[in-house]
Amino acid sequence: MNAKDPKHDAIPGAPAPAPPSLTEPTEPVDPLSPKPDQGTPDTRTPTGAPADEDPRSVGQQGRWLTTSTGTRLRDTDHSLKAGERGPTLLQDHHLREKITHFDHERIPERVVHARGAGAHGYFEGYGTATPVTFAGLFAEGKRTPVFVRFSTVLGSRGSADTVRDTRGFATKFYTDEGIWDLVGNNMPVFFIQDGIKFPDIIHAGKPHPDREIPQAQSAHDTFWDFVSLHTEAQHHALWNMSDRGIPRSYRMMEGFGVHTFRLVNAAGETSLVKFHWKPRLGVHSLTWEEAQLIGGLDPDFHRRDLADAIEAGAHPEWELGIQVFEDTEDQLFQGIDLLDPTKLVPEELAPVQPIGRMVLDRNPTNFFAETEQVAFHVGHLVPGIDVTDDPLVQARLFSYVDTQLTRLGGPNFNQIPVNRAHAPVNDMLRDGFHQHAVHAGVAPYRPNSLDGGCPFTAGADLSDEQTRAFVDAARNVTGLKVRAQPATFDDHFTQPRLFWESMSPTEQEHIIRAYAFELGKCFEQAIKERQLQALANIDGRLCAEVATALGLPAPEPTGELADVTPSPALSQLTGGPWPGDGRVVGIVVDPDGDLADVPEVRETILAAGMVPLVIAPHGGTVGELTVQRTFATTRSVEFDAVLLAGSPVAAPDALPLRDAKAGAARTTTLDPRVVLLLEEAYRHAKVIGAWGEGVRALAVAGISEDQPGVVSGSAAVGVLDEVLALAGVHRSWERFASV
Repeated sequence: MNAKDPKHDAIPGAPAPAPPSLTEPTEPVDPLSPKPDQGTPDTRTPTGAPADEDPRSVGQQGRWLTTSTGTRLRDTDHSLKAGERGPTLLQDHHLREKITHFDHERIPERVVHARGAGAHGYFEGYGTATPVTFAGLFAEGKRTPVFVRFSTVLGSRGSADTVRDTRGFATKFYTDEGIWDLVGNNMPVFFIQDGIKFPDIIHAGKPHPDREIPQAQSAHDTFWDFVSLHTEAQHHALWNMSDRGIPRSYRMMEGFGVHTFRLVNAAGETSLVKFHWKPRLGVHSLTWEEAQLIGGLDPDFHRRDLADAIEAGAHPEWELGIQVFEDTEDQLFQGIDLLDPTKLVPEELAPVQPIGRMVLDRNPTNFFAETEQVAFHVGHLVPGIDVTDDPLVQARLFSYVDTQLTRLGGPNFNQIPVNRAHAPVNDMLRDGFHQHAVHAGVAPYRPNSLDGGCPFTAGADLSDEQTRAFVDAARNVTGLKVRAQPATFDDHFTQPRLFWESMSPTEQEHIIRAYAFELGKCFEQAIKERQLQALANIDGRLCAEVATALGLPAPEPTGELADVTPSPALSQLTGGPWPGDGRVVGIVVDPDGDLADVPEVRETILAAGMVPLVIAPHGGTVGELTVQRTFATTRSVEFDAVLLAGSPVAAPDALPLRDAKAGAARTTTLDPRVVLLLEEAYRHAKVIGAWGEGVRALAVAGISEDQPGVVSGSAAVGVLDEVLALAGVHRSWERFASV
């Protein structure tokens, strides 16, 4: 980035808070402040008390290099030796500390959800949840700090962002009454009904243990072997095969608590609820080809998108809502078992009631300290929120604490800064690895008299905000001790059929293609045939189309297909238009063409909350414009919309040997990489706009001006206005016919 560019701060991605000098700095200075978009966990003591309000107090201090104990050092480039060419001496304490610390920098990655990205923000309550819960964070106007971690499920820490997979959506609320963790996914259902099967589904979804391939994907035999044998998994598998499995951005994902939770109000009355996060930008996805291209072009695509949007001021926002159900003895709603995590309740039957909104406005300052060390747990609950007897959540209540003991080196993981409570902590827990608190007193037990009786248990008056405590909602527990499940868990196909019937024709085509690809990657014929039988029990056309792609006959269903009422809320293509915040617009310019309108176009895009990136044959500047991308360094998948401000001829580096994207150029009148960019953008249903000489580029690329989502004209401003309006619906799917 050119430091002289007046729009330097408007384009996200600068790695440091200020441009670096060309030569190595030699004048000692204090550590630089974090970038304006970065934040850290609130500075709290290990027991929850407010500490130094300056977040830099937890970062490095002073301008001099030191040991970990603060002793200044003169040299960190040369080991202490017996002469210049002699052996290194054992007494070199600095070498030993530096190497030893480096050798122990890594901690075990998460078994699942290893690949993630995080951000800080706040939650603001609407006050509308008061009838069902006395949890203080939902009070009207109440702001609660949050940290959110998004993730993929199957891949390792080094895998790509855009794989087809479920995404984790975990939110840590630092409430006045303790930590509440809402640990969910971007899909409302899960693969299994009982937590005892969790190791099985993860072992099946992970790479094959003999070769450790394929990485971060479900397109292989072991996954489909499990899914086709455990037909309860068909509903979640169908969501995964839909466009929900390849989201456009973390900012454009729904979030779901998956399980049914129990809320308690101030009168002690209980309700059952399901939690929903609704993104302000709408729910959007990548095309399958885009996801594959991005995996090679930018495996960090979702991480970068989230960080860049926050840096650019396009702060992601979601509304939190709840579906509320009567807490009946059978815990059913219109025949749907609320304790079955493979089932959802259509929003048309139980509307989602908004109870607050969340805004993410600060990037982490240090990925390891925050995003990697954040520890979530479904058992982190606050007064007014409780769990149910869902057999999957019951296992999660054990598993989360257990896994942190290994990952974070002991039982004191809640004292890591990103995990510290914002409420007073007096837990009587002592000692252990990484104990940061310095506990006073002699009586970490109760009752006691030696410490004055402290700590005391809180009161039972739920209306008293000063003394009220967590409520284990009273429920009758009866029945024989058995390894079994209720009959209401046995229907594995009605809800997958509901999801399929709720999809638009475009989305159904994408699902068919996903199944054809995934099952086409399986080796064993029996697994393909078994999964086709499951698809036949969901929908005949879905099964037939996939069977055709696999070269297999389509089986008949084993029973009568359920009669379902579609739920429009399940389709991503309903609703809109949506805000364009943080969307990226590529502007192709010709150094020899007319650039007069481009500065105004950039200003208008910035004012709309979007990010304009100038694309030119070379880096540096074109006229007065700073170039952010070149034909050699960019690809269509970086952009949500493309504008043509000119029709640049083939640049000197448009050689197949130098840039494979140049390919076998059909013409030199337009750079072949621009042709490729336009062809891909068109194929991916993105909006394309052109004016002046840019209209000629459309013609050279073979794109008709009268196609949906293609805008042309003589004036840049008119074209841009129409492009920005069309961008609000994300893609122009009407460009392509579906079966």
